[in-house]
Amino acid sequence: MRFMATYDLMETVRNTNQWLGATAKTMAAYPIFAMAPNPAFHLMSAWGEVTERSFERMVTKPAWGIDAVTCEDGKDRIVNVETVLEGDFGNLIHFEVSGRKPMPRKVLLVAPMSGHYATLLRSTVKSLIPDCEVYITDWHNARDIPVSAGKFDVEDYTLYVVDYMRHLGPDTHVIAVCQPAPLVLAATAYLAEEDPDAQPRSLTLIGGPIDPDATPTEVTDFGRRVTMGQLEHSMIQRVGFKYKGVGRAVYPGLLQLTSFISMNAETHGRAFTDQIIRAARGEAYEHDKHNKFYDEYLAVMDMTAEFYLSTVERIFKNREVAQNRFEVAGKQVDMGKITTVAVKVVEGENDDISAPGQCLAALELCSGLPDEKKAAHLEPGAGHYGIFAGRSWRDNIRPLVLNFIDANSGDPKPRRRKAPVAAE
Repeated sequence: MRFMATYDLMETVRNTNQWLGATAKTMAAYPIFAMAPNPAFHLMSAWGEVTERSFERMVTKPAWGIDAVTCEDGKDRIVNVETVLEGDFGNLIHFEVSGRKPMPRKVLLVAPMSGHYATLLRSTVKSLIPDCEVYITDWHNARDIPVSAGKFDVEDYTLYVVDYMRHLGPDTHVIAVCQPAPLVLAATAYLAEEDPDAQPRSLTLIGGPIDPDATPTEVTDFGRRVTMGQLEHSMIQRVGFKYKGVGRAVYPGLLQLTSFISMNAETHGRAFTDQIIRAARGEAYEHDKHNKFYDEYLAVMDMTAEFYLSTVERIFKNREVAQNRFEVAGKQVDMGKITTVAVKVVEGENDDISAPGQCLAALELCSGLPDEKKAAHLEPGAGHYGIFAGRSWRDNIRPLVLNFIDANSGDPKPRRRKAPVAAE
């Protein structure tokens, strides 16, 4: 119960700051204050505007905001977000372009469940829609999932991906970004044995921790230093009475956001101070650079406790995928069984979350895959975010990924030659 109280305390602090911001903005807007102009009122209003927006965004799921796309014929066409498959912990959604024939490239983007919504990949989605039929995993906020829905750990995540691959069919090309890379690799290996015809044509693994020990980072060092008991005691709380998932054990998004901000407190503090000054001068806008970034950065979601803890224990501490001994539903999956699915690895030279070498380990695990179906790219000067959503992605990596998809769009199964017919 005390952990539920802690969860509600964090929400109370957030809600109070949102209210204080709204109050300051409203008070500074009273017409009577215009009789005695004072810069302090402008600063008060600006502080309130920035504060209210910031704390409100922390509990609001961002919209996709992809209304239209310019197609090859030069016409702008409306983009509709439609749900293809529904689940308790996530949906499979499709970005349907009105009036456009289905594109030959069918792409499944597997979004990370690491504290942010799938909208973190908005720019990735937007860059692929003109050339592909884009599907994405839209994971739900654990605070909104009733306890009656049951658990959700790394094995459940893997089986969700398996179901999505089966539904979309073997002509699908999968792109996994960051955290899901090892689980997507495991899902493909699972299908290789259980349902080979449902395997996708290709996998593109972007900056994922296939082998966290290949190149240690601060993230992997943290996983080594802290015991599972310490993690569970200090990080896990129970959802409060405000949400549908009341009583569910979670790793709260607000707690993770606090950790993120504290790591670069000076940088974030300067960013918000500058934004308040811009707002006071009338130079802050709805979609300016600051709001565009922080509207997404501050929008956090809770993860189920079992998913968070099993990720740390099985992927980082025990390295079950890296050592090819990961189990799904009581069955050990063997990455060596992947023999027809082309695999491409993308890493960033300056990635401090999943450093170069961690994702590259996937190619060695796929021991049954011919070398001609393996590819790797190290993007010079790119950090973690840049390899899937920045200029490096748009200018360099995206064209390489599309070329890789095109090169592996044919039937991967070897065809038997018919015996020659003897001449009469």
